[in-house]
Amino acid sequence: MTRLILFVILLLLLYVMLHYFIKDIPIRKKKSNTESESEELVQDPHCQTYISKRSAVKKIISGRLVYFCNQECMKNYINEIKKKVDKAKLIRYVSG
Repeated sequence: MTRLILFVILLLLLYVMLHYFIKDIPIRKKKSNTESESEELVQDPHCQTYISKRSAVKKIISGRLVYFCNQECMKNYINEIKKKVDKAKLIRYVSG
């Protein structure tokens, strides 16, 4: 019986010590900034997926900022643009 009482006292002492030390640790508060709560979504021009501006891969193409979901979509989009430009040059060359 004395072991049980001693064990309970030790647990109580441990609880009080932990409670004392934990209450002194500063609590992180969530940012109250409304921008972080409502994230703006942008559409990837290659795969048409919506992604957050914060996590998007950004690239300036023809003077405008374009957002992509990953590097692979960006490379594919750039290759498509190059093919379209090459095709347009070929059409101009043949017709002119």
